[in-house]
Amino acid sequence: MIGLKLYVKLTVTAIIGLLVFNACSVKKDKFINRNWHALNTKYNTLYNGNIAFETGRQELNDGYRDDFWEVLPIERLEVTDQIKLDSEDNNPNFVLAEEKATKAIQKHSMDIKDEERNPQTDEAFLLLGKSRYYDERYIPALESFNYILRKYTQSDKLNEATIWREKTNMRLDNPELAIKNLKRLFKFEELKDQEYADASAVMAQCYLNLNQLDTTIQKLKIAQSYTKKNEERGRYLFIIGQLYNQLGHKDSANYAFDKVIALNRKSPRVYMINAHLKKINNIAITESNKEELLEYLTELEENRENRPFLDKIFHEIAQFHLAVGSDSLAIAYYNKSLRATGQDQKLNARNYENLAEYNFDQNKYKKAGAYYDSVLTNLAENTKKYRAIKKKFDNLEDVIKYEDIVQHADSVITLFEMPVEDRVTYFETFISELKRKDAEAQAAKEKKANAGFAAFAESAGGKQNKGKFYFYNVTSLGYGKTQFKTRWGNRELEDDWRWSNKNTISISEATGEAITDGSDANTPAEEDEKYNLDFYLSKIPRDAIVVDSLRGERNFANYQLGLIYKEKFKENLLAAGKLERVLAENPEERLVLPSKYNLYKIYEEVGSPLALEVKQNIINQHPNTRYAEILLNPQAVLDNATDSPEKRYKELFRRYENQEFLKVITESQEYINKFTGDPIVPKFEMLKANAIGRLQGFEPFKEALNYVALTYPNNPEGKKAEQIVADQLPKLAKKEFSPETGSSGTGNWKVVFPFKRKDDDKAEKLKKRLEESIEELKYKNKISKDIYSLEDQFVVVHGFKSKDFALGYAELIKKNKDYRIKDENFVVLSSNYQIVLVHKNLDDYIAQQLTPKP
Repeated sequence: MIGLKLYVKLTVTAIIGLLVFNACSVKKDKFINRNWHALNTKYNTLYNGNIAFETGRQELNDGYRDDFWEVLPIERLEVTDQIKLDSEDNNPNFVLAEEKATKAIQKHSMDIKDEERNPQTDEAFLLLGKSRYYDERYIPALESFNYILRKYTQSDKLNEATIWREKTNMRLDNPELAIKNLKRLFKFEELKDQEYADASAVMAQCYLNLNQLDTTIQKLKIAQSYTKKNEERGRYLFIIGQLYNQLGHKDSANYAFDKVIALNRKSPRVYMINAHLKKINNIAITESNKEELLEYLTELEENRENRPFLDKIFHEIAQFHLAVGSDSLAIAYYNKSLRATGQDQKLNARNYENLAEYNFDQNKYKKAGAYYDSVLTNLAENTKKYRAIKKKFDNLEDVIKYEDIVQHADSVITLFEMPVEDRVTYFETFISELKRKDAEAQAAKEKKANAGFAAFAESAGGKQNKGKFYFYNVTSLGYGKTQFKTRWGNRELEDDWRWSNKNTISISEATGEAITDGSDANTPAEEDEKYNLDFYLSKIPRDAIVVDSLRGERNFANYQLGLIYKEKFKENLLAAGKLERVLAENPEERLVLPSKYNLYKIYEEVGSPLALEVKQNIINQHPNTRYAEILLNPQAVLDNATDSPEKRYKELFRRYENQEFLKVITESQEYINKFTGDPIVPKFEMLKANAIGRLQGFEPFKEALNYVALTYPNNPEGKKAEQIVADQLPKLAKKEFSPETGSSGTGNWKVVFPFKRKDDDKAEKLKKRLEESIEELKYKNKISKDIYSLEDQFVVVHGFKSKDFALGYAELIKKNKDYRIKDENFVVLSSNYQIVLVHKNLDDYIAQQLTPKP
């Protein structure tokens, strides 16, 4: 009996195994084979592949952030410009989905007599193509979709494959081809509602890429009507509103935004909130609707569900208050928006820019500069917006610098011109106010400390210390320490610690090290200075020469501000005010004419009747100047530009190349005075600095460069000077000569013939003879004439590879009967020669060479 049962089991197992074995074959077109492979494809490999695909797509959605400041892409997908290859590291979920699709094709495809008998294989190819599409490998994706369309002509996935193929064509920058194929699809195929929506959305993106906004809107309207996904409907409607805004149809845009708002919780809230804000932006604020708009915005702010979007809501409220003139509320809401902002850098940039512009309009230039700096940190570099803000920020640095000069000079001059009694009264009032503020700050500090100890006293630890001896009572001891530090600071444990001339020691929170205030017995403590009337009175200059110098600095600063406001900020009112003040303050002669001329240009631009008056003043009082000539006959000046700043600069630069350094220095200064206010002035300054360096040496060159860097920090010449000061001057600062020991030292050597500048004819003759000798000897050395100082110059033969070679050449031209050149000379290492030219220390070099070597 047992044997019979075992026999039956074995027989049944064998039959099932045989059936399974036969079903596993992909070459037999049998019912069991087809369904076996179809089931394995659908519920095993494709099931796992689809799970991986959906996981990868969800990751993309979670990591993607829409930029609502621009028109949204119709498909919520971040696309890069890079071309990805199969060998690159791709999204692991899409890689897994692709592997599963490939496995399904390789193991379960039943290609019999050139016909696919497994009904699930087309879905495997579709999954393969979609995985590649989301991994931005569009060419392989296109191959997969085309294979379905070519191979599986009876598949129910043909329409879906066509839509995905055209999405891929669009990504490959072939929108015209995609539109053509989709039109054919609409014409010849019967589409399901969702397929019709997806195809319309793809076509809309193609038209958007071609900048055909009207057609894009029509296709999106169709897509939002047919889609069964509310998320897509909300997105399409929002984009329709954005496109209508671009076309200037605000009513139609608001109609679309209202539809987004009506979806409420059916679509993502981010679309609804941004629709609210875009709609508010489209409404002009009037006296009749401003209360209603404020109520609208307040409801958005107070809705708890809108907390993730408070940054944008606060920004819009700030914009509203700025528009209605409530500046303080606008500033408060811009700051609230900044505190609430997550990762929206464009919103940060807009908030900072609005704050910068507000502070600039209020003449708070330092604050404006700080805000513009923050704008730059939130903008992508190498964009048009970044460059515009960077230019404003650079210009503002000059404004801050010159406004500080004006403010300081005004303050000092005002105090200087005050009667002594008024000075005393002014500073007594100032000290009283300072004491009051310090007292309030101290009281607030003590109140905070007391509140903290009181809270500790009521805690479990504090109650444990009650009734204990003072130095064992943590609460009392802590309070006493705080009070002592508040009143006395951290004093060293020593005799007479209470005296004010003792160093106060504080502890750095960053390093934990002790820091002293640097005072000593002979220096009053800083706290004493704060409330010391004599200290402030002593800071007022007593010499009229100092005050006159301040007036000169103030006039120059106001002149520069006038030019900056006029040329760089187009603020004609501010510019005119600054230039008018220059003329009213008895300026230097060099500032008078350019100030008048720039005032004339401002008045002419704004159509002021004062323009004619200023023009006549220039012609009458400065008849022989270039400005008068321009006003009398501008065309003649343009035709004959021999006296133009550019022409003068070119001529002067040629003189610099000819080593006429003294003339360059003197004429540069003349042109700097003559063309004050012209953009070419920094070029003359830089040319003069270089000529000073060549003629006078390292220290004067350093001083001249620092002047250019500090005076013109935002001009190319100022930046170049700053770069030279930072990078090249430290290298040139070396004054120690390299040793020239031995007679065969290798390197680059020179033979130098010193001459007086007054003996220039002799130097020129020698230069020609040396050039002839080099040519006859077939050497490759170069000859130059270098200016050393006002009195001395060198004729130099460059390029000897060793000291022996240089000495040999000097001996040859001295003793050879064809040359007989007996002029004094010396051989020098090139690096030492450079030091001699830079530091003008030839005497030191010669003395060092004459010193006997130990």
